[in-house]
Amino acid sequence: MENSKYPKYIFDWMGGLILLAGYLIGSMFVGVVGLAGKFIFKLDFMQKPWFMMFANAVVFCLMIAAFDLLMVRQKIGKKLNFNFSPTNFYTYLLIFPMMLGMMFVGEFITSQIPTTGPFFGDFYEFFENLMAGLTDDPVVMVITAVIMAPIFEEIIFRGIIQKGMINNGVKPWKAILLASVLFGVIHGNPWQFVGATLLGTVLGLVYYKTRSLLLPMLLHGFNNLCSAILIFYTKKESFAEAFEMQEWMILTIGIGLFSVFFYLFTFRNKVRYSEI
Repeated sequence: MENSKYPKYIFDWMGGLILLAGYLIGSMFVGVVGLAGKFIFKLDFMQKPWFMMFANAVVFCLMIAAFDLLMVRQKIGKKLNFNFSPTNFYTYLLIFPMMLGMMFVGEFITSQIPTTGPFFGDFYEFFENLMAGLTDDPVVMVITAVIMAPIFEEIIFRGIIQKGMINNGVKPWKAILLASVLFGVIHGNPWQFVGATLLGTVLGLVYYKTRSLLLPMLLHGFNNLCSAILIFYTKKESFAEAFEMQEWMILTIGIGLFSVFFYLFTFRNKVRYSEI
């Protein structure tokens, strides 16, 4: 392990500050570009889907670059590197149904959160308007949600935060849970927080067991692709409405799918990569 091409970096409060600094610098840069376009070139493109895609890419890249430079290269002398190995076909047959089951469970729990009232009503209306803006350009939305978000977010939340905490001596289940909660928090609203946190635990488990960042990226993209298809064709991000089923039925199917394939993946599937 001493000669591993995958550096054994840690994630602690300093790493968190570095990621935050990368986020702030990236956001400031994006803001300056947007304001320059508006006041110098008379182009107001800050709310355009393509600019939001550009903004996300810049912010995530600067966060990753900052951690790489200050926490990995300076302290370890190696560059940030991840394992993207594929796995055997049997493993894919286990993780995708497990992910789908958790998606169903997450939808049911999310549906219990109010969308009306003095606080939730206004917040939900703002969230709906924001999502409507993101779906104006289907091509940009698919590129952003199905390709870019899974790559950048899995590198940060599973590859850097979760793995770095485990390297720092945090128990794996705690690292998976903490990374998942942070993943939920960055979505910025209670409806996506629930789903993102639950799905993050599946992504974290898959990454911990296989050591391959490719698998959570594929699962993340699968989840976002399903959400995009539901939004495009049903106008609601709801399996229950798409399948014309009651929410409790979706929950029951979700619990069954997740339980069976979680057991098979966790206790029966023997594939486990080591980073060498």
